Amino acid sequence: MNKFLAFLEEKFMPFAAKLAAQRHLGALKDGIILAMPMIIIGSVFLILGYLPIPGYADFMARVFGDAWLTKISYPVDATFNMMGLIAAFGIAYRLAERYSLDAITAGVISLCAFLLATPFNVPFLAEGATESVAVTGAIPVAMMGSKGLFVAILIALFSTEVYRFIINKNMVIKMPDGVPPAVSKSFVALIPGFIVIAIIWVIRLVVEYFGINSIHDIVTLVLGKPLGLLGGSLIGSIIAYGLVMLLWSAGLHGTNIVGGVMNPIWLSNTDANKAAFQAGKELPEIFTAQFFEVFINIGGSGATFAFVLMMVLFARSRQMKDLGRLSIGPGAFMINEPVIFGTPVVMNPLLIIPFFLTPIITITVTYYAMKLGFVARPAGIAIPWTTPPLIGGYLATGGKLSGAIMQLVNIGIAFVLYFPFFRTWDKQKLAEEKGTEFTKVS
Repeated sequence: MNKFLAFLEEKFMPFAAKLAAQRHLGALKDGIILAMPMIIIGSVFLILGYLPIPGYADFMARVFGDAWLTKISYPVDATFNMMGLIAAFGIAYRLAERYSLDAITAGVISLCAFLLATPFNVPFLAEGATESVAVTGAIPVAMMGSKGLFVAILIALFSTEVYRFIINKNMVIKMPDGVPPAVSKSFVALIPGFIVIAIIWVIRLVVEYFGINSIHDIVTLVLGKPLGLLGGSLIGSIIAYGLVMLLWSAGLHGTNIVGGVMNPIWLSNTDANKAAFQAGKELPEIFTAQFFEVFINIGGSGATFAFVLMMVLFARSRQMKDLGRLSIGPGAFMINEPVIFGTPVVMNPLLIIPFFLTPIITITVTYYAMKLGFVARPAGIAIPWTTPPLIGGYLATGGKLSGAIMQLVNIGIAFVLYFPFFRTWDKQKLAEEKGTEFTKVS
C-alpha cells in the first residue's frame, strides 16, 4: 500500500497538479464549486421529498395537501436545479479572474449567452386536458440544472475567450476619465457582449434550422444512437457506465445523458422481471434499472458512499472532515452532488481514477454473483431511488438477504479502491491547511 501511495505522490500528483493548474480546467472546477452551497441546500429538500418511510407520503399529503411533493420541490428548483445557471456565471467569472479581466462583466455576458441558447418554452398540461401545449416566455428549469451544465460550460469558456480577445485588441468603447468606473466598465462590455450574443444567436438559429429543438439536444443526439446499440449485455453496460463516469468527471450529469438512452432498455428488463416474479417464475434479466440504482450507485454515481465514510472516519484535513459530515446524510439517500462538486471529483485527475473504476468492477462482480446464483436478481420492484444501502438491496430482490449482502460487498470493494486515492488527496489538503509542502508518505 505504501509503495502505491508513494507512486501516487511522487509520479502522479505532480502531473495532476500541472493539469489542475491549467487555467480553463481550474476555472471550470472553481466555477462549479460556486454552486456548492446551493447544491447542499437543495439536497436536503430533495431528501425530504423522497424519504423511503412507509406512510410518509400519506402523512405529508395530510399536512401539506395532495400537491405536497410539488411544494417541497420549490426550494430544489431554486437551488439544486440552478446548477447550470450558476456555473455559466461562475466559470466565466473565475476564468476572467485568471486573465485579470473584469470578472463580473465576463460572468454576466456568459449568463445571458447561456439563457439565449435555451428556448423559453415549457410543455404544460392543463387540468383535464389530454395534450400538453408549449408555454412561451417560461425558462425551463430542467435546462438550468445539470441537464444544461454541458452547454453552460462551453458557453462560459467560449464567451470569456471572445471577451478577452476583444479586450486585448482594444476593440472597446472608452469613456473619458471623469466618468465613474462602473459606467465606464459597462461601456467597455458593449462590443464584446454584443459579439458573444450575436454568435450564440446565429448558432441557435442554425441548430433550429436543421430541426433540432435546442443546442442542449445536440448532446443527446450525438450520444443517443451509439448507446442504443449497446443493449443490456455486460460489455454494453460497462461501456455505457464508463461513459456515465467520464461525463460526470467533466462536470456533466452522465446519468441523465446516458440514462435517457439506456433507461428504456433497463426499464423493459425491470418489467420482465416483475412479471416473472409475480408469476413465481425464474427472473430472466440481471441488468434492470434497479441493478444500477441499488447495487452500483451506492451513495450516488461512482459509488461514493464508501468515499464519504472515509471522510467521516479517517480524514485528517479539516476540509475533508467537514465535507464528509455534510455529505453523509445526502449520501445515505443516494445523493452525491456535494461530494462530486465539493471534493471535487470533477476535473480532479486523482479522484477520477477510483470514480471511474469502482462502478466498472462492481458491475462485473454483481453480474457474475447474480448469474451464478449466489445473489438474488432484482425482482422488478421499483423501490424509491433514495432508499439507503442494505435496505435497498433487501427490498429490490424481493426480501432476499443476499441483496443486502451484495450491497455490503460492493461498499467494501469501493472502500478498497477509493482508499489510497482518498489518503493521498487528504494528505495534500492537510498540507495546504498547514501551509507546508506536500510530502511523501513514509
